[in-house]
Amino acid sequence: MTTTIEDAARLLRDGEVVAFPTETVYGLGANALDAEAVRRIYALKGRPATSPLIVHVASVEMARGLSSAWPAAAEELALRYWPGPLSIVVPKIAAVPDEVTSGLPTVGLRIPRHPVALRLLALAGVPVAAPSANKFTEVSPTTAQHVREAFGDAVPVVDGGPCEVGIESTVVSVSASGKIQLLRPGMLRIPEAVIAEIESKSMSPGLHPKHYSPRRTRVVIGRQAVEGGIYVWHTSPTGNDAQLQLPKEPHAYAAQLYAVLHELDARGYTALVFEPLPEDAAWDALRDRLTRASIVA
Repeated sequence: MTTTIEDAARLLRDGEVVAFPTETVYGLGANALDAEAVRRIYALKGRPATSPLIVHVASVEMARGLSSAWPAAAEELALRYWPGPLSIVVPKIAAVPDEVTSGLPTVGLRIPRHPVALRLLALAGVPVAAPSANKFTEVSPTTAQHVREAFGDAVPVVDGGPCEVGIESTVVSVSASGKIQLLRPGMLRIPEAVIAEIESKSMSPGLHPKHYSPRRTRVVIGRQAVEGGIYVWHTSPTGNDAQLQLPKEPHAYAAQLYAVLHELDARGYTALVFEPLPEDAAWDALRDRLTRASIVA
């Protein structure tokens, strides 16, 4: 069910859940200060309560207002990269419900770059908790149609066209001392971020071993032939009859990846065999997504 930005803003204020586009993927949003509304997100997705949500805000001022401590390094990152595909994890105020943060004392915040998302946040006037608008562990949506395929008419969708970036935001935490740790890689690389020692899947969304997976078709990383499968490559043809080429440049590859996973999953292949990606750091986020997609639960 498609809805307008104005109606979606009203629904958010009324405690309802709506789907909307960002530059990364479509989000499943609810008022982040309304614990009951946030619980509806978890119920719709089938998402475990141990997986925190990112809160989308309309301004840096709103982000500061949700943080009990806003380090200078967080301010520098926000001014440099927002609006954009970066989520900054900082200590939260008590008004942010534990449902949003999985009981953690911190909250992830970002200002999305998509004009529809920015207009929606401005009209709603509330911070919006929004994971990707898909069932838990499945492929994130990059079009409104992907959202409809996951939820039917159960969730109103603001259609903003295909997402530009195509995979989820980079997530970093910022300590009071200014240390920046990378919790989840994304297409935006933060040079000063150090790799965090991940102690728990609840430190950031997207850290569960199996994630970003097609519903029916398994993902394989390698060069082996799989009967009934399709080979997905980005360098040169392999000679296999059933194959698809994705771009050689990582940002262009990311922009198409989830749409391709949705499309090929619907065709009924036995497997999607992805050529291993380069070890270059520019491909880190894509290797992360494909590795998690290939895990069999």
